[in-house]
Amino acid sequence: MTDVVTRFAPSPTGFLHIGGARTALFNWAFARHHGGRFLLRIEDTDSARSTPEATAAIHEGMRWLGLDHDGEAISQASRAARHADVAHVMLENGTAYRCYASKAEIDAYREQAKAEGRPPMFPSPWRDKGPADWPEGAARDGYVIRLKAPREGEVTVEDAVQGTVTWKAGKLDDLILLRSDGTPVYMLAVVVDDHDMGVTHVIRGDDHLTNAARQSLIYRAMGWDVPVFAHIPLIHGPDGAKLSKRHGALGVEAYRAMGYLPAGMRNYLARLGWAHGDDELFSTQQLVDWFGLEAIGKSAARFDFQKLAAVNGHHMREADDATLLAAMADVAAQDKAVLEAADLSKEQINAITAARAPLAEEARRAMLLAAMPGLKERAKTLVELIELAHYILANRPLVPDAKAAKNLSGDAAVLIGRLTPQLRNASPWDGTTLEAVVRDFAEAEGLKLGKVAQPLRAALTARAISPGVFDVMQTLGRDETIARLGDVAGD
Repeated sequence: MTDVVTRFAPSPTGFLHIGGARTALFNWAFARHHGGRFLLRIEDTDSARSTPEATAAIHEGMRWLGLDHDGEAISQASRAARHADVAHVMLENGTAYRCYASKAEIDAYREQAKAEGRPPMFPSPWRDKGPADWPEGAARDGYVIRLKAPREGEVTVEDAVQGTVTWKAGKLDDLILLRSDGTPVYMLAVVVDDHDMGVTHVIRGDDHLTNAARQSLIYRAMGWDVPVFAHIPLIHGPDGAKLSKRHGALGVEAYRAMGYLPAGMRNYLARLGWAHGDDELFSTQQLVDWFGLEAIGKSAARFDFQKLAAVNGHHMREADDATLLAAMADVAAQDKAVLEAADLSKEQINAITAARAPLAEEARRAMLLAAMPGLKERAKTLVELIELAHYILANRPLVPDAKAAKNLSGDAAVLIGRLTPQLRNASPWDGTTLEAVVRDFAEAEGLKLGKVAQPLRAALTARAISPGVFDVMQTLGRDETIARLGDVAGD
């Protein structure tokens, strides 16, 4: 295989959609698998809708996902003059022509064709006319440049995913290459840019399949090599319907705010349309080692939040503790508007924003690192991890939730007051010793262990559910544990 060059070419008209992220991932993985280059082109020719903010969001989304591109990103709009030059070259070599048909003429033809039940494709009367037929004076400049598409035979694209795809030549119109104001159309710009960038493989959604037929005609008209096309299936919701927001059609920044890891997202997105045997869980390096176009299916992939959470949970457990701590801080640093757009609950948003200051404190960070092996076993997202680490991140005095408050009712405060001196004197301060102290206390009080552990947990974590209460005490340390118990007992 020749040196592989792929590209991702998003339009900066909004966030980096999850479908676009998967397309970028496939292009990146294929290039990295073959030791080739992965390029980024920002298709910003729609000046009315393209924004610097959207461009920045694309760059940040790809950076977060870990999809590094080679070289500088290319702006399609900056290459308009080159696109126009190619249209004029085609005009000179006879593979394109000037068309002076007015919009009114074209609209009238299409209306009549529609009324008669015929295809609305406009057959330009200027296709076979030359300079002698062109208008005089100012009118001579009022033309578009159209591709002279074949009228007979078939147009075939050998697609690496879809197989051999054929269109009747008569079904493909003489598409406009250059508008009357001299600006190029998208279809021309894409071909010129892909050629000039040396793109060998065009990997994109199968909604572009028909475009491949028209674009292949431009390649051939210029005598350029046609790249390998690979049109990948679109992503649908779990019910098979077109992906919508309720299915997960969100921007990458939303998944970041929801607490998914880049490694988890890469793993899950790769499995939406591509497979390596029965492997569901794999590292990014394994993805690069295994990735090939032949393993991409033709059927639409189905997005499933439960599967995403399961995959992400695996990568949480595999992640280095310090990496998870940095990722928790990254989630906590997100703007409230981003958290709200990610459809997080009010309680989750409050927990995330409340974690910002504590996550910056060295003492709490040390506690989190000590507790991380136990915490990450129970969490599937970073948001869940923050919620589980509430007992470390919360400031005194803790405010118990409803279930914890119930466990602290009655004579619980008195019980904790009697237990506290014995815990204060526990030595060494480790899980085994602490458990022995609490068990001995419960036995002396004539209580089952749970009757002591439940109010103890509520006092230390303000929650009815937490990691093991003795692990909690060991993580908090002697001073913090005794201080929290004192807040409840009134010491």
